Amino acid sequence: MTAHVEHTEEFFIKALDGTSLFIRDWHVNNSENAPGIVIMHGLGEHSGRYVHIARFFNTLGFKVRHFDQRGHGQSGGNRGDVPDIDAILRDTRLVINDFSKHLKRSPFILAHSMGGLFATRFALEGLTPLSGLILSSPAFSVHTSRLEKLLFKISRVLIPHLGVGHGTNGRYLSHDSEVVTAYQNDPLVHARISACLFQSMLAAMQYVKDHATELKIPTLLLIADGDVVVNPQGAKNFVTQLSTSSNAHYLKTQIYPGFYHEVFNELEALRVFDDVRVWLDEHNFIPDRQSKIDV
Repeated sequence: MTAHVEHTEEFFIKALDGTSLFIRDWHVNNSENAPGIVIMHGLGEHSGRYVHIARFFNTLGFKVRHFDQRGHGQSGGNRGDVPDIDAILRDTRLVINDFSKHLKRSPFILAHSMGGLFATRFALEGLTPLSGLILSSPAFSVHTSRLEKLLFKISRVLIPHLGVGHGTNGRYLSHDSEVVTAYQNDPLVHARISACLFQSMLAAMQYVKDHATELKIPTLLLIADGDVVVNPQGAKNFVTQLSTSSNAHYLKTQIYPGFYHEVFNELEALRVFDDVRVWLDEHNFIPDRQSKIDV
């Protein structure tokens, strides 16, 4: 287990199939009416890479929960695998419902990459009430050839839970070399994805595409325009779909030219944190506007 982070509580909860899910909660003083936010990480990584983001929201007055998805970080399960295509949605519902017991209102989700994909489907399906979404480089589309998709589909039948390399070595996560080196040397990072998890992602991509216009909660979409890990065109298509619907006012989009995949870890990440804070302030989501921010 990683070292305990200041002002936090670390524990495990059991998923419905008994898999242990690692949780880290960040508490605040006078927390009775504090809003809450759940952070969802991307493929192959873990919640420990989001400490600076959790600290940012915590300083703003938010209770924060981040967790390791099954098959990732300190949670149980085969690395980069799921037992079925709906497992992540069930886990997310369990984690959020447990968190919501300690809140006066529905939490937000901040989710990155694969996490952003599943968070969006989760919100569109209305699996549990949410106050809003912040999506960082959501994996609405990936750079995958038809042959690769076919091979994964065949593997889904023959060897559904065998993990194979997902091809992300960290080089194009950020222009910050320290971020890349830390990722490449992180013992909790892995480079595996099973056919079952990939099929789960494809199903979520299709669901988001089919139901994009049904978005009904405030959403901030952060797009890295230089992204080569996921295809940013998927997020741009989402914007286009929603822009023609009566729900277009729920979405605000920020596009960062030249940014690589992890916008919160880029050299100019302060721009991103500022955009998030402005969006929260515009919607009166910040409980204490006088808070001093230190990211």
